[in-house]
Amino acid sequence: MATLTPEDLGSLVLDIGADEAKKELVGKYPTKVARKRAKQIVANQVEPDLTVPEIQSNVRTVPGLISQRGCTYAGCKGVVLGPTRDILNLTHGPIGCGFYSWLTRRNQTRPKGPEDHNFMTYCFSTDMQDEQIIFGGEKKLKQAIQEAYDIFKPKAIGIFATCPVGLIGDDVHAVAREMKEKLGINVFGFSCEGYKGVSQSAGHHIANNGVFTHIVGLDDTEPAGEFKINMLGEYNIGGDAFEIERLFEDIGVTLVSSFSGNSSYDQFANSHTADLNLIMCHRSINYVAEMMEKKFGIPWLKVNFIGAGATAKSLRKIATYFENPELTAKVEEVVARELPAVEAVREEVKSRCAGKRAMLFVGGSRAHHYQELFREIGMEIIAAGYEFAHRDDYEGRRVLPNLKVDADSRNIEELQVEADPARFRPRLDAAGIARLEQEGIKLSEYQGMMADMKNGALVIDDISQYETEKLIEIYRPDIICAGIKEKFAVQKSGIPMKQLHSYDSGGPYAGFQGAINFWREIDRLVNSKVWKYLQAPWQEHPELAAKYVWE
Repeated sequence: MATLTPEDLGSLVLDIGADEAKKELVGKYPTKVARKRAKQIVANQVEPDLTVPEIQSNVRTVPGLISQRGCTYAGCKGVVLGPTRDILNLTHGPIGCGFYSWLTRRNQTRPKGPEDHNFMTYCFSTDMQDEQIIFGGEKKLKQAIQEAYDIFKPKAIGIFATCPVGLIGDDVHAVAREMKEKLGINVFGFSCEGYKGVSQSAGHHIANNGVFTHIVGLDDTEPAGEFKINMLGEYNIGGDAFEIERLFEDIGVTLVSSFSGNSSYDQFANSHTADLNLIMCHRSINYVAEMMEKKFGIPWLKVNFIGAGATAKSLRKIATYFENPELTAKVEEVVARELPAVEAVREEVKSRCAGKRAMLFVGGSRAHHYQELFREIGMEIIAAGYEFAHRDDYEGRRVLPNLKVDADSRNIEELQVEADPARFRPRLDAAGIARLEQEGIKLSEYQGMMADMKNGALVIDDISQYETEKLIEIYRPDIICAGIKEKFAVQKSGIPMKQLHSYDSGGPYAGFQGAINFWREIDRLVNSKVWKYLQAPWQEHPELAAKYVWE
């Protein structure tokens, strides 16, 4: 039988439709598992009104399937609170969980000066032992808080509960109230036990609730600047936020707070004074945006600073919102200044990458946003999905009114937020909202990932390791973007893998300069000759030349 080359395989996949691929993916599962997974794998079909097929998501992973998900604690501490430099984040639990209380995601920050705290490089843990598991760990937690305060003198301390804490019943909130009274600083707890939700998404929600309850609105000082914004859902992996902040500074916009890349406690406390919230990662931070709108009257816009075209579009959205000719002119000046260098690299890279195929299975909005960068160099997205998304992340927020609240969702408290009697101030009137809609800009709206994908592409929620390997066998993509757990298994298949949770190395990939960095890296990955040497020559073309002694 002749050996198929990668080029041969590339031509074969054109005959395999998404529905056939879906059958291949679920074909070996037991009937009950196959029925469930079939609802989480759909062939995309975008209608003229941007409606898309329904996809099941935010449901528990089938036991035994190895998926990419993290735990609730990881989503709360690691994603949302981890990038904040001057909140001392203390993990209450065994030291194994403490690994994630150290900075592992390559979040970066820039302290304002020598007096500005930066705790991001530390690992704070109560290091619970058998004794605390049996007799309770609240005493040790109080001792740890006192010790941390005595050494570091932080403005605030966050306490993060892990699985054993929830099982034995330690009350981190009672301890927080007691130590807050004793120390005179802000101390607050998060009931983010790892098992509490379907995935790390539950941790995002819990973190949002905690930050909004305990920090947002504590400082009413009006920041300087005419155009005041908050950046939500940007975590400064590899310096992404630095590049976005550079653009904000160039166009004359004041960034009041970032949730939570390159962020600080004081920024959170002052964030309610902004006039507009911008959301990058919809899933991880939309709760804060909605609560700030209800309590303080701050509207939010969905933006994307991944991709040159998306970055220009997002900057223009900001200018349109504020309706200021000088700001609009400045935005156009910055776009005109940045685009020539971007276009030069894009054309160069596109000549080598156009027509190649990619798959993206990354949390947050990355599986959506990074498609922009691939499309700009002519690459095709044949499959994509999230590890912890809800249906609105796929299908758009239009589905929210019809979503049913299940038992897992009820685990997470829904804060009852009302307009602040003294500080609620609508930033736009009805005429202003109508003006934006005439410009094609809708507030509090996200159309989801699927509306932005081509018809026939596979959309897969909570992909398993088996399904990943099967997709590689079926489609033989030119590159896969996913997380650290999948990276080496994918590479062993002879497929380049770009890790997009923490980038491994490299970055920034946001903004105009970030697009250049990303395209050059993808060019190196998909056009490297090293992948064809993954198998030894005798594995590719086995030849039996010897004889056994008994023959």
